[in-house]
Order: sequence, then structure tokens, then C-alpha cells
Amino acid sequence: MLTRLDLRHFKCFERLQLPLGPLTLLSGTNASGKSSVMHALALLHQTIREHEWSTRLMLNGVTVRLGIALDVIDQEYGRREFALGLVDGETRYLWRFRGERHEMSMAVSYVNVGGEERRDPDALHRLMPRGWGGEALARRLEGLSYLTAERLGPREVYALEDPQMTPVVGPRGEHAVSLLHSGGDETVLPGLRLKDALPTRLHQVTRRMEQFFPGCGLEIRRIPHANAVTLGLRTSKGTSFHRPIHTGFGLTQVLPLLVAAVSAGPEDLLLVENPEVHLHPSGQAAMGEFLAEVAAAGVQVLAETHSDHVLNGVRRAVKNGILPPDDAVLHFFRPRGGAGDDGSQVESPGLDAQGRVDAWPEGFFDQFDKDMNYFAGW
Repeated sequence: MLTRLDLRHFKCFERLQLPLGPLTLLSGTNASGKSSVMHALALLHQTIREHEWSTRLMLNGVTVRLGIALDVIDQEYGRREFALGLVDGETRYLWRFRGERHEMSMAVSYVNVGGEERRDPDALHRLMPRGWGGEALARRLEGLSYLTAERLGPREVYALEDPQMTPVVGPRGEHAVSLLHSGGDETVLPGLRLKDALPTRLHQVTRRMEQFFPGCGLEIRRIPHANAVTLGLRTSKGTSFHRPIHTGFGLTQVLPLLVAAVSAGPEDLLLVENPEVHLHPSGQAAMGEFLAEVAAAGVQVLAETHSDHVLNGVRRAVKNGILPPDDAVLHFFRPRGGAGDDGSQVESPGLDAQGRVDAWPEGFFDQFDKDMNYFAGW
């Protein structure tokens, strides 16, 4: 499991050492660096996945398009280089990437694996020098699922892809229906199986959808003579299946997240931006509980959220014993100009076994209390 992410001169961070847990919740104001944490991991995934033998970090690809070196190097303190480090178990990995301001990829200028280092490597495999280890980490980074906030909306038709080419749902959830069709009979991790449904992907996803949307059902039909399928959704057991456009955005936004989670294996990485999007508050709280269940089942989850309901769902899961309190890591981000008294951009409240938060930094899901105090003064 990844236990820490280190960034140096990356985007808005001059220096960051961010502890990670089985479930890590990123919160904070807009433009405070939450997505930058996601982007750092996504860049590693993108390069390993699309350019297995590359000695350069690809800033633009299928997963993310971050522009040029100038866009990803901290413009206040950085020059031509940034560093990215991971602690995986007992081993620390560190890369430095260097590039001219207008380059769309950056050269690997330094690699350190467990204290063994190499400068300006002329050959790498999955960003690792051959024979140095790190294969397990590289495989997990390659298989990482990153779901952005800008997900695919309802569609008339969904493309079918070879699962060897698209093994994850994709950043917009564009491959979710294809994965559900081609891998519907794959078994789900034991810790994620609902007992009142068969242990296979399609049945588990369908049952999970019912938890969020009572009466929901799924129907996937292949279109003859085409590499495509249609998705039928219903919102009541007493109705027929409808085209997705007629069932509301919430269903098609939650579906790829559920597919990504139940398709994951032990120690896989799942990154999710705004898991609460288009969900009613009760659904947002249920999403927090679900993410805790995913983490408890052995999938490492990193979620960025603006929802106090998602946080409270996680707290509820901790109180109910689904996830140990130390396994839920909370981080609150501030923009650089609004950093705390110690200059840090991140504060990290903790949870106890009852799901209680030990500290509430200014701006940390406190808007409801502020609003209530405002109205109380009328």
C-alpha cells in the first residue's frame, strides 16, 4: 500500500509530504491543490500504461492532458524540474523530471529506488531501471483507475472495447459499460460482495445501484454487427427499461464509479474526483460509506470531495466498525496564499473509533454551522 506521496516544485506545491491510507479523503477550497495530487499519480499511470519503455514522463495522453512543462512546474519556486516520490510499504521511490518550458513531456533525470540511485538513465521499464525491483508498484500504477469529475453523460450507444486495451473505466467513465458487458461474469473481491446477489461483477454492480437508487435495474444489449451496446436503466421494478437520458444524471454518474470499484483487485488504486456529483445528500452519505467498504476490502482509495455528507458517510462507516479509524486519512487543503500559521498548505484532522473528528480547521466542512449562526442572529 502507498503510505506517502512526496511532491517538490509540482504545480502549486513548493514541497509536500502527504500521508496516505487505505482511504484518503482530500478536501479544501477550489484551486488549493487537491487535483494536483491526483494528477501526480495519473501522470505515472499514463506514462507506464501508454509508453512502457519511455525515459520521459508523458504530460498528455488518454488519462490527463496537462499541457507543457511550464504548466506543471511550480512557477514560484521551480525552474526546469520537479520531483515526485512514493513510499510503498518499506520502500521509497523518487523520480525527478526535467524539461524545457514548452516541452510536452519531461525527461527522467533521476531515479531512486530504496536508496539505489541513477542519474539520466538511458533505459527504463515502467519508469524503473531494469533489475531494481518495484514491479509490483509499477503494475499497480499501470492498473490504476482514475475517474475525474467530468464524467460521460447519458448516451444512446456505448462503444465496446477489447478489455486488454481498456482494462479500466477510463477518466470519464467512458469504458464502464464495456467493462460491465465483457467482464460481467468476473468475480468480485470477497470483502465487496453483497450476500443477496451473485458474486459476479454484473450482479454486484446491479445490486449496488439498487442501494443508491431503489428499484434500479440494468440491461445491456449488444447491437448486431457493431462493436457497441445499448444501456437500459429502470428506476422502479414496476417499469420497463428506459434510455439513460430519461433516468437522470445521477445514475450514469454513479455507475462508472461502482464498476471501477467492484472490478478492482487487492491493493489496486482507485482515484475518484467528486464521488458525490449529481447525488442527493442521502446518496452522498451512502457514497462515503461505500468508499469505506471498498477500502476495507483491500482496494486503496483516494477521493477528492466537497461534500460534508461524503465525510459523514465515512465517519459513520468508522463508527460501525467497517473501517478502522486509522485507515481513514483526512486532508484539508488551502491555497498557498492562505496557508496556516506554520506555512503548511495541508491540515490533517483525525478520526476516533466513534467517527468523531478531532479538529475542525477553519473552512473544513463548517459552512452549515456558519450559515446557521448567521440565521440565528436574525
